[in-house]
Amino acid sequence: MAKSPMPFFWYELMTTDLDAAEAFYTAVVGWRAEAFDKAPGMPRYIVVNAGDRGVGGLMTMPEDATKMGMPPAWIGYIHTKDIEASTASLKKVGGAVHRAPDDIPGVGRFAVVADPQGATFMFLQPNGPDQPVVPATTPGHIGWHELYTSDWKAAFDFYSSEYGWAKAGEFDMGEMGIYMTFTAGPESGGGMMNKPAQIPVPVWQFYFNVEGIDAATKRVTDNGGKVLMGPMAVPSNQWIVQCQDPQGAHFALLAPVR
Repeated sequence: MAKSPMPFFWYELMTTDLDAAEAFYTAVVGWRAEAFDKAPGMPRYIVVNAGDRGVGGLMTMPEDATKMGMPPAWIGYIHTKDIEASTASLKKVGGAVHRAPDDIPGVGRFAVVADPQGATFMFLQPNGPDQPVVPATTPGHIGWHELYTSDWKAAFDFYSSEYGWAKAGEFDMGEMGIYMTFTAGPESGGGMMNKPAQIPVPVWQFYFNVEGIDAATKRVTDNGGKVLMGPMAVPSNQWIVQCQDPQGAHFALLAPVR
């Protein structure tokens, strides 16, 4: 029996300057920011909202991550209904558990893990009921998930067998190799490819929806960010640009028009 898809459903930025990150992303993506104060004793956390729903959070990078030399980065959470079973299964098939399941008071249980190729992500088992699915094209939502890895075929086998993701298609990108697209439920999808040499380790990149790519690209540079690639058209008849925020975290933007 096929597994019900377990998609990414929350996205978190660990940064070195929380106030600056809040100002940057609210200006660029159009998110509405609000302080999260429902977890007593938790470090300062800012929820970013697309419309009336939270889609992610911003937090100051933990001290131990800074000491390890980890740069500012976005990380995604995969939804699970049994975090102990999910972490045990991941470890059994060659993944790594960097932080064992632990409680976030008032929120749920989380774990920091990596797939067998080394790309880091998190699990979250929320305390509350499942939230309604948000259309993937909603402005401010995360419209695409992209994995740069060392072996996309093995990576897809992992995510499909563990989390019920399905292959959607393959695109031959010439010297860059095959770009494989996938679905992770009715409103969640993305692509996988073998990483280019300039990307040192396997990593996930997330695309935030904006209404027009040129105006959004200008907001990136006007607010101190960098454009790394694009804007460019993609086969889905959309436009993308890949960027870096002022603190160094990588992200991308996706729009239906230029």
